[in-house]
Amino acid sequence: MNEFLEFLSSANTQWVLIGSIILGFASGLIGSFVLLKKQSLIGDAMAHATLPGVCAVYIIFNVKSIPLFLVGAACTGLLATYLIQAIVKHSRIKTDASIGVVLSVFFGFGIVLLTYITKNTQGNRSGLDEFIFGQAAAMVKSDIQVIALGSLIIIIVSALFFKELKISIFDPQYAKGIGLPVSLFNLILMGLVVGIVVVGIQMVGVVLIAALLITPPLAARYWTDRLGRMAFLSGCIGAISGVVGTLISTAGDGLPTGPLIVLCASVIFLVSLLFGARKGLIVKAVRTT
Repeated sequence: MNEFLEFLSSANTQWVLIGSIILGFASGLIGSFVLLKKQSLIGDAMAHATLPGVCAVYIIFNVKSIPLFLVGAACTGLLATYLIQAIVKHSRIKTDASIGVVLSVFFGFGIVLLTYITKNTQGNRSGLDEFIFGQAAAMVKSDIQVIALGSLIIIIVSALFFKELKISIFDPQYAKGIGLPVSLFNLILMGLVVGIVVVGIQMVGVVLIAALLITPPLAARYWTDRLGRMAFLSGCIGAISGVVGTLISTAGDGLPTGPLIVLCASVIFLVSLLFGARKGLIVKAVRTT
């Protein structure tokens, strides 16, 4: 018990916990909009699209620089967002298909670059691996400050435009009728998704940050039908998953943070699936008997 309290009293541990709380809440909040817009795969596409950006920066500069990695991830994430929108606008391909195409192309290119790095570059790649797959224990105060500040900005922007985003998602024709620029708010939402992916990959990892966007709102959906309550509950689920997963990862010996956070979110989802007050399987079974 004393060892655990001493572990919690560490300044770095406290910073990591603060970062995981804010990141988890922001991910759950943004995920609620994406889920109700029926574009859950957009987060997956954005996350996979960051891989070639991170690898390209490593190949070009041959340094393990977190700011440069974030710039590379943001560039390819935004490029993927633009391509998805362009494919939908200028062809008959639907959104889910265009997301699948862009996801496959970017992730495939990222794997090619990662293989090239493995075979052709010199020196230790541990910093790159930790960035791609997420490792909270390896992060320092400045890394956490970037994650916390970025997540906080995303939460504030979401709160400021909550009403406009809600109308644009549920009734775009009505939104256009009252003069709301639906395309602009769709762009803002995509920007928030890219933002949460970029700031979160260092803690959760490239592949699994998408799960943190999808699983909390899916769990919250079993408890309420109202967007406001769902967004807040989803944020809380994301924050709890982030804290528990990070604590286990940091206390363990090299345990990866991303998978543990996703496992915690998955446990909460299973509980919600069974006992959710609105759509839980057990509640539905009781009502029908």
